[in-house]
Amino acid sequence: MQDSARKAIEGLKISATALMLATAVGLANVPSARADEANAKTLLKAMSDYMASQKAISFDYDTTLEVVTKQNQKLGLASSGSLTLNRPDKIHATRTGGFANVELAFDGKSLTLLGKNANVYGQVDTPGTIDHLVDELRDKYGRPAPAADLLMSNLYNQLMPQVIDTKDLGSGVIGGVECDHLAFRTEEVDWEIWIAQGARPYPCRYVITSSKVVGEPQYTVEIRAWKTGAEVASDTFKLQVPAGAKKLNAGDLPDFDELPSIFAMKKGQ
Repeated sequence: MQDSARKAIEGLKISATALMLATAVGLANVPSARADEANAKTLLKAMSDYMASQKAISFDYDTTLEVVTKQNQKLGLASSGSLTLNRPDKIHATRTGGFANVELAFDGKSLTLLGKNANVYGQVDTPGTIDHLVDELRDKYGRPAPAADLLMSNLYNQLMPQVIDTKDLGSGVIGGVECDHLAFRTEEVDWEIWIAQGARPYPCRYVITSSKVVGEPQYTVEIRAWKTGAEVASDTFKLQVPAGAKKLNAGDLPDFDELPSIFAMKKGQ
């Protein structure tokens, strides 16, 4: 009986060692087998060209915004929403989370942001394209739209200039869709993207990691229910502002993906 038990334990040790060796060998082969920088850039450029060529796009999405507390506890704030886009100058998006219900509409002339929970809204005149709108929100109003790079007319040129390392990590599956998995690194952030394989190379998952921040928090967006062209439902790209909603000054626009006040730094901290 003791001999049988000893042999069983020894067998488990051998199996565990073999598994660790196999894992080590597999990881060692990843850079040489998968990290094809040129192919990764080609795949990203193909996605960029495909996205730019679509005049009408709609999709649903889920996001996770990570925060790191002073006690180094990492917390994830989840939300979901939808987006409809007509190039070059119309967009309508919603986002619902545990702390906010926000809607945005841009008709090529003005932007309206509505905070439904707080019953407040803001409007600004910002005529131009979606590209111009994204730049204005970030640079003029301090309201960068998370993952808005994916909506730009040439996202390859938006994402690649700061990249210092590129990897092709092979295939992955997001929501049942087989994807090409690519990883990129800049001086400030790391980011990964999973691109649907086939004739419609749209982004299925986009992850941004703040590598210079303690705890390396991430922002993740997953895209589903992808539609283009005639599949996209018609949209007025206008918002119906509720009666009694308070109008904010342009500088006080509600943030489309704000950090809830419960997570804000207290004075003196």
